[in-house]
Amino acid sequence: MHTQVVVVGGGPGGYAAAFLAADLGMEVTLVEAESRLGGTCLLRGCIPSKALLHVSKVMAETQEMAEWGLSFDRPTLDLDTMRTRKKKVIATLSKGLGELAKRRKIKVINARGIFVDSQTLELEGGNPATYDSSRLTFDHCILATGSRPAVPKIFDLPTDRVMDSTGALELADVPESLLVVGGGYIGLEMGTVYAALGSQVTVVELTDGLLPGADRDLVKPLQKHYTKRNIFTGGIRLGTKVAALHDAGDQIEAQLEPTDGEPVTEKFDRVLVAIGRQPNSRGLGLENTQVEIDERGFVQVDNRQRTADPHILAIGDVVGEPMLAHKAAHEGKIAAEVLHGAPAEFDVQAIPAVVFTDPEIAWAGLTVEEAKRAGREVAVAQYPWQASGRAQAVGATAGMTKWIIDPETEQVLGCGIVGAGAGELISEAVLAIEMGCTVRDLAESIHPHPTLSETLAFAGEVHLGTATEVYRPKRR
Repeated sequence: MHTQVVVVGGGPGGYAAAFLAADLGMEVTLVEAESRLGGTCLLRGCIPSKALLHVSKVMAETQEMAEWGLSFDRPTLDLDTMRTRKKKVIATLSKGLGELAKRRKIKVINARGIFVDSQTLELEGGNPATYDSSRLTFDHCILATGSRPAVPKIFDLPTDRVMDSTGALELADVPESLLVVGGGYIGLEMGTVYAALGSQVTVVELTDGLLPGADRDLVKPLQKHYTKRNIFTGGIRLGTKVAALHDAGDQIEAQLEPTDGEPVTEKFDRVLVAIGRQPNSRGLGLENTQVEIDERGFVQVDNRQRTADPHILAIGDVVGEPMLAHKAAHEGKIAAEVLHGAPAEFDVQAIPAVVFTDPEIAWAGLTVEEAKRAGREVAVAQYPWQASGRAQAVGATAGMTKWIIDPETEQVLGCGIVGAGAGELISEAVLAIEMGCTVRDLAESIHPHPTLSETLAFAGEVHLGTATEVYRPKRR
């Protein structure tokens, strides 16, 4: 078999690349080891986790409404129905992707693709009915194999009681006690789900703060909320290392080593290991090509998604941080345009990141920490949601909107938001940063009232000294 363009990997980056390449008139074959399209994000990541987080959010809101004089009986839990609903969401979206591939006349092969050389793939496993030859040659390849959960050997026990994020999303049961190893976004999101469903959750993080790498001003309200609501009833252990796990039959024994205390041993019904992800670049036969891989396993590409091999481009998690579906999709479209001859390149000022906790955290563009490391002077303007009428009305005062601003030009360089719906609000900031807007552009754009979106304008007014609800002497 031969194709003009083969895309290896059917996740958000892969199918975005394949669909656009087909729309541009190229002959496209998509090789995906799974039986359906969607990749990690749809099948066992972003979408199912957000579906379960929606459930946990509704359960939390029923309890919080008591502050308004509205009380509900404790919800009853039907895990079978919940799992069925989650699977239905995945199936609907995946089926839609399959139909879109057919309409574009993309040949989808369910197999694992291994590089024999720079223009040949060996097809293994999957569904042989989708391919009539074990080898596929191509003019160009777009590599989009994604990433997988990182699980060190000490956590690799022969028991289903130790889970990665994929296992946690299966929702086999609701354990009485759950140890979450890692205080990053995956650990906090899944920990929130299991806590809402009734587990006593303990979060252990090696560093001295939750969400390492995130703006501390954004993390503080989240951590305060966790403490006030006692979300993780087993506690949050910062500066603590999980030194070992042992199979204790019906439980897992964990040896915890705090940096400022004595080691302790505790038992848990289940353990979720959420310490990050690693690229799927090994075992693909890339050594048979000219593709270069760094020490962390990331495929090296230029700003046009081209590898060192003239026949192979690469996109998404396999090429490096940030490992985000929307970044992969953007890169996929660039790769397709490059193959079509367009002068496309990856040149963005702001890649938004969202942590779907409660409250949500979102940021885009330059952060204060990045500015400090670069020795760059910036101005910071913050608007507390306690001053927002809408936040007060809906009980969402545990929030804040923050702009990072060039003090000379007043151009907005970055934005951070913590609060309800932060993931939806950040899009305006992304557009403003990409457009090179000044803080005055934002402040003088009339926003609807009362909304949470107007906090973006109000934070700009704080910088200008014109904020109505926040007193700050006017700037000269």
